[in-house]
Amino acid sequence: MTPALSPNTQAILLLTAPLIAGRGSASPDLLSPGEYKRLARHLREIQHQPADLVSPDAAEILRACQPVIEEGRLQRLLGRGFLLSQVIERWQARAIWVVSRADAEYPRRLKARLREDAPAVLYGCGDMALLETGGLAVVGSRHVDDALIDYTMTIGRLAARAGSTLVSGGAKGIDQAAMRGALEAGGKVCGVLADSLEKTTMNREHRNLLLDGQLVLISPYDPSAGFNVGNAMQRNKLIYALADASLVVSSDVSKGGTWAGAVEQLDKLKFVPVFVRSTGESSAGLDALRNKGALPWPNPRDVDAFEEVFNVPTPLATTSPQVGFSLFDGTAVGSTTPMAPNVRDTEAGPKVENEPFIPSDADSDTQPPVVDSEEPPAASNAVTPTGDTTEQPQSEMTPAELLFSAVRASIQTLLSTPMKEAEVATALDVSSAQAKAWLQRLVDEGVLEKQKKPAGYIVKQKRLFE
Repeated sequence: MTPALSPNTQAILLLTAPLIAGRGSASPDLLSPGEYKRLARHLREIQHQPADLVSPDAAEILRACQPVIEEGRLQRLLGRGFLLSQVIERWQARAIWVVSRADAEYPRRLKARLREDAPAVLYGCGDMALLETGGLAVVGSRHVDDALIDYTMTIGRLAARAGSTLVSGGAKGIDQAAMRGALEAGGKVCGVLADSLEKTTMNREHRNLLLDGQLVLISPYDPSAGFNVGNAMQRNKLIYALADASLVVSSDVSKGGTWAGAVEQLDKLKFVPVFVRSTGESSAGLDALRNKGALPWPNPRDVDAFEEVFNVPTPLATTSPQVGFSLFDGTAVGSTTPMAPNVRDTEAGPKVENEPFIPSDADSDTQPPVVDSEEPPAASNAVTPTGDTTEQPQSEMTPAELLFSAVRASIQTLLSTPMKEAEVATALDVSSAQAKAWLQRLVDEGVLEKQKKPAGYIVKQKRLFE
């Protein structure tokens, strides 16, 4: 049974989604991602959220939004309630769930990495928890020979043996080979589709995998949407954002979705290390990606060697001006409990619980990451730093020591269960290099231990008579 749609999600669907139930055409009034972004920012400025647009007091709020989106256009979109009820019934019959950025269930990896560019709405089928597990993204061309298909399936099988989720795009060729290899070996797979989510979820081959929690399929596009080159290009960033490392098996040069996604990752986003295949016949595309900074795939043969792939720092690790900022942006690390607001929050006015603060275009590249105010408070999870800072007055501590003392207890709370370096980095919203340095320091102090099965760092258990 799929979860009920929240009022905010229903409003966002009315504003942005085609709501195509079987045959039909999308409304020409639909808000584009950029238009919705501006509307969401404006709603927050006037201390409202999307659900208020369909409340009894909506008329006044719609007039207040006139400077951003024409009032009549909003009214036409919000008047599609009957059509929304039809498609919701259709989605529920197919076990398709829908979450929006205003929902606590929305994947935190997408929020943290894509910020205001995360899709306003995400459709999916299968275990949503798989979206938070990270793993290896494998991408490549649609048209490849049998040798590359076999090679890619081997990568998928190795990921499954290592207990690592495999993330890919579901397209024929390399994507499907990687996913098939992992699934046949009993692994977990996340498929980020550019089209035909509804049709794919109804496939008999996929149904049991979805029901058993081995496979999750998601898409930022309407479940009935057909293939669109632009959509295929845009969804690539989601594949990388959900992973901890990536491998490009094959690519054309300067054309195609695989090339565009890898170049965007290398030149701009830099979420994860990008590897390229280093055995067999090379190609101009792979060589060009290496020239842009992609790394040769180390060809791991066993689980231990495979795990080392996730310890390679991303190029962003030494260049990001935002490292560590999220520790003080209003949310306790590893918790959804709001802390004291910072200056920017106070100046911007009170937060709306169910819609994120979206910075202006002018400061989005220089200010700390967006405060995640979308999840309900959970006071029992609040973390108070407990590190020993009494050896010297706080005023004499270096900035690095102050930062470490603040994050120390949060890391220990996170690592009550094993986590890899990349997962810790994502949870703290810092670089892999910074997370590794903190983890190693706690290992040296005897607070943490690094175990192999399951792989990751965990709080060291005190033994009797130790």
